[in-house]
Amino acid sequence: MTSFPEPSLRAASPWWQPRAGGYLRIEGGRPLTGTYPISGAKNAVLPLMVAALVTPHLVTLHNVPASLDVAVLSNLLQRLGTGLSWRQGGVGLSLTLCADRIHEARIDTALVGRMRASVLLLGAIVARCGEVRLPLPGGDAIGLRGIDFHLAGLRAMGATVTLEAGIIHAVAPRGLRGAEIRLPQPSVGATENLLIAAVLASGTTTIANAAREPEIIDLAACLAAMGAVIIGAGTDVVTILGGRALGGAVHTVMPDRIETGTIACAAALTDGAILLRHGSSFETGADLLGAAAPILEAAGVALSPAEGGLMARRAPGGLTGVDIQTRPYPGFATDLQAPAMALLATAAGASAITETIFEQRFKHVDELRKMGAHIQVQGRTAFIRGVRRLSGAHVTATDVRAAAALVLAGLGAKGTTILDGLDHLDRGYDGMVEKLSACGASITRATP
Repeated sequence: MTSFPEPSLRAASPWWQPRAGGYLRIEGGRPLTGTYPISGAKNAVLPLMVAALVTPHLVTLHNVPASLDVAVLSNLLQRLGTGLSWRQGGVGLSLTLCADRIHEARIDTALVGRMRASVLLLGAIVARCGEVRLPLPGGDAIGLRGIDFHLAGLRAMGATVTLEAGIIHAVAPRGLRGAEIRLPQPSVGATENLLIAAVLASGTTTIANAAREPEIIDLAACLAAMGAVIIGAGTDVVTILGGRALGGAVHTVMPDRIETGTIACAAALTDGAILLRHGSSFETGADLLGAAAPILEAAGVALSPAEGGLMARRAPGGLTGVDIQTRPYPGFATDLQAPAMALLATAAGASAITETIFEQRFKHVDELRKMGAHIQVQGRTAFIRGVRRLSGAHVTATDVRAAAALVLAGLGAKGTTILDGLDHLDRGYDGMVEKLSACGASITRATP
């Protein structure tokens, strides 16, 4: 990971508190009880921030999570010439962006290397400016996640795209044009990238085999508030009537369904009871989880609607092994795979988790084994034999969701767990340590 001075992050996002190094110390065995406020969705807010580049008018986002990824993208956008204004809202942060003047040449290589979502700048900037040079994006080391779908879609829309020496160069001096695009598989990132680009393209664009995640619907709603015409968001065929003049918008970021599922697992794992408050009428909590809700309930996570959110606790019958296969939405989210594995590590009986999305998303298995988990991996399937209880150990997070899974494992384990790799936790979660502490967890952040 390329490092860069933390003060540059604070210049673009003054709320960010630099937290170089350090580790978490978790004393396990305490039932978690109380209210846990769910933040705005990590997977929704980043494309929403990039979408502000397609209009010269003000775009205000409410319920923005105070995470490291948001701080990094804020810095990227500021260096492109976007004005940023922050204030503390009733729920989360509020961010107003003004991209009346953007400079496509001012893309920071080190910042792009820190996050996968930076690839979304590709479609927005080539559509707005006619040219972009973007270094290959970074992010979690969880698989190849090639950007071929992104590039092929932009080529279909009339851009000339080359890739050389780690730089993507896309040119469309006469602007993008509508096209019929069929994705080889329903990629969330490619759907978002092409959707953002298509609102400025002349004519009609159709994206077939599009991703159907709720975050796609959230992005489309924000673009529609700017004046874009988008039909079919949330289905496998999305149609965009492009080339319309876009104005400003005010939009509230949807609650984070991955954080919701993760903390639901924490409640059941520790035999506690947590109200997952999402503070939004977006959907009931269980609906937000989609196919994950019945699977988690089968595993012993009792979920019940509550005012302003969802109540999560362990079912009377305890935790039980289940089989899980990750799938694109509406299937079981790959981002919940690692937290679910931490839950099932102490469930009665056997479980199997098959990862169909990313080929390298079992790196947390070795860390869970250090804590006494009985897990064997064969190809893309992890076979889990539940143990009575995990034991605290010194473990290291390898990606955003693995970090959350190891926090859960530490909360349910006997003894002390030391967790390194906190940049990953900070990237995806707003104040998880503080929010868990308020629910009774013994979890503290320390420096070496």
